[in-house]
Amino acid sequence: MQGNNYHRIVAKFGTSLLTGGTEQLDLKVMSSLVAQVAQLRREGKEVVIVTSGAIAAGRQKLGISRKESKEKEQKGLPFKQVLAAVGQSYLMQTYEQLFSWYNLTVAQALLTKADLADRAGYLNARNTLLTLIEMGVIAIVNENDVVAIDEIETAKFGDNDNLSATVANLIDADLLVLLTNIDGLYTADPRKDAAARLIRRVEKIDAELERLVSGTTDDLGTGGMVTKLEAARLATSSGITMVIANGHRPDVLTNAAAGQIEGTLFLPQTSRLEAKKRWLLCGLACKGRVTIDKGALGALKDQNKSLLPAGITAVAGDFQRGDIVDIFDDSGRHVGSGIVNYSAADLVKIKGIHSDKIAEVLGYEYGDEAIHRNNMVVG
Repeated sequence: MQGNNYHRIVAKFGTSLLTGGTEQLDLKVMSSLVAQVAQLRREGKEVVIVTSGAIAAGRQKLGISRKESKEKEQKGLPFKQVLAAVGQSYLMQTYEQLFSWYNLTVAQALLTKADLADRAGYLNARNTLLTLIEMGVIAIVNENDVVAIDEIETAKFGDNDNLSATVANLIDADLLVLLTNIDGLYTADPRKDAAARLIRRVEKIDAELERLVSGTTDDLGTGGMVTKLEAARLATSSGITMVIANGHRPDVLTNAAAGQIEGTLFLPQTSRLEAKKRWLLCGLACKGRVTIDKGALGALKDQNKSLLPAGITAVAGDFQRGDIVDIFDDSGRHVGSGIVNYSAADLVKIKGIHSDKIAEVLGYEYGDEAIHRNNMVVG
């Protein structure tokens, strides 16, 4: 399958791939992946890696089985965080040694949702990663599992599929490649159904595709096809092409970067978004939600208009003017995100009314729009 020649690539390496299906890092697999990244760098391409495997590496370093670690977790111990703390350095040491064969320098970047939850944090992370790229350093990104514990669950990405899509969004990537231990998205689980067929091309993520992947899991990693589909939705909505492919196939990453796709190709749903709208689409700093009626939905999606108070039917959350909120239609489907001109308390008072009545109801006004089109992205 031929396609574009991509320049800036985010490559996500899953736990099942990096361990070769075992309980420890597979150096043969990692060496192959590193060699492909090095080849892309020689071709003048830019690559950022999002890696899993820290917890598996921690088990390996401490000589603890998955069964033992689960037993400790069931006792209430933050054992995943312990394993991540031990494994993260071992994982990075392995990458550093492998990349040194090609005279390439690596840098570690540990992120949580909280790091990107405000505009300043988002821009700081973006600027750091872009500067590393400019300096020819291979940035290796992972979630900061040491601090992303259950007590602050809202700070977690929860899986590296969604983290990789966020990073691709963050750095304006052309291509996101999720490398795993199967060939791509199938019509059924190929490990259980001999009739399962590989889906080569996805032009739109619809309800049928969501139904197809629901309930799938991955025994070694935190993600399955469900999280990969979530990642695809974010990436393609941001104008980024995404591929799910088998990382064990020779030259799979270099081929994907050249537009020769081996796996499942997800086509971008829109043109590349400018930086502020890309940040909005991530939804990381969302402080609440508004529900809109069908008329407002049509105005937003079909006429590219602002959201007026008249189209709002419900308000949830405790947000202030200038915060980001999610926009839902009356069926509960997420349709976009934006920066509100009015607080939640104000919107509760003025929802459903015409804009010329705002000052009369509130005693002041910040404009006719609840969310201006320039501060909104509709997916």
